[in-house]
Parts: sequence; structure tokens; C-alpha cells
Amino acid sequence: MTPTEELHQTMAALVRPGKGILAADESTPTITKRFKAVGIESTEETRRAYRSLLLTTAGVGEYIAGVILFEETLAQTNGSGRSLPEVATEQGIVPGIKVDKGTTELPGAGGDKITQGLDGLRERLVGYKQQGARFAKWREVYSITPHNPTPLGIEANAEVLARYAAACQAEGVVPIVEPEVLLDGDHDIERCAEVSEAVLHEVFHALQRHRVALELMLLKPNMVLPGKSNDRQAEPHEVAEWTIKVLRRTVPAAVQSINFLSGGQTPAQATANLNAMNRDFTGQPWALSFSFARALQEPAMASWGGRSDTVEDAQQAFYHRARLAADASRGGYDPAMDTT
Repeated sequence: MTPTEELHQTMAALVRPGKGILAADESTPTITKRFKAVGIESTEETRRAYRSLLLTTAGVGEYIAGVILFEETLAQTNGSGRSLPEVATEQGIVPGIKVDKGTTELPGAGGDKITQGLDGLRERLVGYKQQGARFAKWREVYSITPHNPTPLGIEANAEVLARYAAACQAEGVVPIVEPEVLLDGDHDIERCAEVSEAVLHEVFHALQRHRVALELMLLKPNMVLPGKSNDRQAEPHEVAEWTIKVLRRTVPAAVQSINFLSGGQTPAQATANLNAMNRDFTGQPWALSFSFARALQEPAMASWGGRSDTVEDAQQAFYHRARLAADASRGGYDPAMDTT
């Protein structure tokens, strides 16, 4: 099979109505922090047990089309000795892999960050494919301050995303392009829209410069939201209206699916905002779905607490959140069903 044929096959599996992507690719420091918040010790075994718990949840493949894994997880097994990518595949869930190596300061950009990991990327992709990964994810982050992001930060991050996406497609791996405008700060929704539009505009210019096939990638952006410290928070319809406005100005119709990150929203907030987009703004050229991390996992992690006797409760919590997010991807989310 050629790389292009592999890309088409993976895209068909990932872009399915009523399904989204689980982001379970937290780095070790990040998952350690989240575990600590609910009283779980972070060890290689607890991380393996937790991610196995998610992937072995009965029936969750009804709502989850793909899972982004951390490199450690790609090589781990469930209690029966089957690799976690195999466990995902058996559920009808496509395994993917986070391939970036985290952020560092971008010199000359006044506080902007840039993501590392391009060196040796194509060789790593070959290895990840051998372990079962069929798509990849790379995240760039943009803080909003009175001076950030700078034009240099926006341009440099877009260039890195495009180089990553081109490398993935050359190896037959579908790239998820994730430019995240962060929720931190007291900015209003208009400022988030301004920055998100500038970021996405530059990202797609860079993708086209690098001849990335837009039909064979996924976009994972932030929703357009006020900063979490802003006194005026937005209702779902307002979030949906601003988000759709920005996307229509920047994202070509060739992109098949936009899978939003939750970005620090509560599970109910992220789900309600996605639902409003699909309920109130129908007829968009792309599917509007989810690639949530905390907004899918938070209740399950709290229910589990690292104990073997709570696995079933945790799986029920995860299944419930996956179903609600899938409902939102169709505009059919019922807040009365949301008890978290």
C-alpha cells in the first residue's frame, strides 16, 4: 500500500459521524500532576493500568474513532499481555501517537514558545508505525498577553506545524495539526478571536507552502473563548458563533474534520460548546467533532483513584462522557443527562 492509500484508509476510519478522538497522550509530568490532584501515585504501572482501563471500556468504540497515545503507552500491554494499540484496534479505535517533544522559549519572540522534535521525526514515525500508530499529533501553543503572540511566534510555530505535517504524510501517517491558543489570561472573547484567526491564517499558509494535502489531515484547534480569568464568561451560543466565524475565515473546505481540544474547560462546558456549534450552525464544510483529554477523562480518573475495585465505575464514567461528546458532535447533547 502506498503512503497516500494508507492516508485515505486512516482518514476514513477517523472521520465518522458521531465519533471523535480521545487524547490520552499526556506526558509523564502532566499525567503525574493530574494523578496527584485525585490522590493517585504516578508510576509506570499506574499509568499503564489507567490507560488500559480507558481502552478496555466495553463499547466505547461506538463513540471514539481514534486515540492519541503517549510514547510510553505505545509499548505497554493490558492485563492479558496484549499491546495497548492492539486493544484499541480491537475496539475499532485507530491508535495514534503524540510526536512532539514539548515547548521551549523562542529566541527573539518576547516570551512566545516553540515546540521541539523535528530532528529525527521521519525515522521515529517509521518505528511508531511498526508499533501500530496510524496517525500522529503535534501541538504548538500561543499565550495571549498584551504583546503575545508576536508575528515571529505565529510564523515560526506555523512553519514547524507544516514541516511536521509534511513529514507525516510522506510516511503514510495522518497528521493532526494542533495550534492551541491558551485559555490562560483575562482577555475577552474578541481578543481570542483575533489571535485565533491570525494563528490559523498563518498555519494554513504554511501547510500549503509545504504541499500538505489538506484532505488528508485533521485540525485540532481551540474554541474561541474568553480567558479563564475574565469576569465575563461566554454562553455556548456565543462561543459557537465566534468560533465558527473564525473557522470560516481561515480553514479551507478541503479539511474534512475539525476536532476541538477542550483546553481546560470543564467536561460540561466543552460538550455544551461543541453541541452549540453543531446545533445552531449547521451546513459547515467540515465535520465538527472532539479530541478531548480532560473533558473525557476527568470523571473517570476521579472515580478510579488508582484502586482495582473502582475500575468498573471509572469505565462507566468514561463511557458516559464519550457518549455525551458524541451526541454533541451531532448537535444532540442533552444537558439534563450531564451529571458531572
